[in-house]
Amino acid sequence: MTAITSTAYSRDLGDELRRLREKHTTLTGAAFAEQLGWDPSKVSNIEKGKARASEIDLVQYFMMCGRDTVAFETFRARYRHAFDSCVALVPENLRTLAMAEAQAERITCYDVLSVPGLIQTPQYARTLLSSGRGTPEQVERGFKSRMERQAVLRRPFRPHCLFYVHELALQLRVGDERVMEEQYLRMMFRTHTLRIVPLSAGPAPIRMSARMLFSFEKLVPVAYSETDIANVFSHDGAAIAECRESFKWLDELALDEGQSRSLLTSYISGLRREADEPRAELAQEFP
Repeated sequence: MTAITSTAYSRDLGDELRRLREKHTTLTGAAFAEQLGWDPSKVSNIEKGKARASEIDLVQYFMMCGRDTVAFETFRARYRHAFDSCVALVPENLRTLAMAEAQAERITCYDVLSVPGLIQTPQYARTLLSSGRGTPEQVERGFKSRMERQAVLRRPFRPHCLFYVHELALQLRVGDERVMEEQYLRMMFRTHTLRIVPLSAGPAPIRMSARMLFSFEKLVPVAYSETDIANVFSHDGAAIAECRESFKWLDELALDEGQSRSLLTSYISGLRREADEPRAELAQEFP
């Protein structure tokens, strides 16, 4: 077992091992280590993703949990990438992202076409997820996960969150006027800092992909980006530096907090005016 810097993925898989032990045995970490003839710190470090378990370690761990070779091989295939400086995961794996959000001291985020998931209202999130090609079951799993992840913003000691949102996300209508108004109001909550990148900033910010930067008290930062094909977690120094520089650039382009709130207020007023105006077809029916 070689101790190296942990990653978001190693912490996720280490936690998966912990849950495996707790589900299939009645042993504490210390008792589990004793049964394996290991030092208790070895189990702790593996389960916290702080140290890489060897293949023999994993075999012994899985056998102690009563798992078969199929379960072992499936886990081993994923675990071989646990400590990579950059790893791409399937979009369905949201546990690694949720753990990064829960452990972060600071979260900085940029989205172009939609409101960041951590501050989406339930109706906005469900409507957005339902608009894709996912099955009802996939939509429901994604919705449930997104709502559960938002618990980090309700904690007394929540991470400091700074969200840069492009104005295009305000203009893209997701659902009806009520859904959008509730979403605009949610964005004005004091659980986070919101900075809107205006249309007047030009086309360059639109071309930049959505991204997040997680900063921790004692862990290496994580740069994160997602598409409908893969979610990418990077601990590479160059990737983190580039992510930081992109947020410095956005800081220069974005409206300040007060201006962002004023712009949101204007969008809310626009929706309310739309709701008060008679529909064209009704005006034609009742001249």
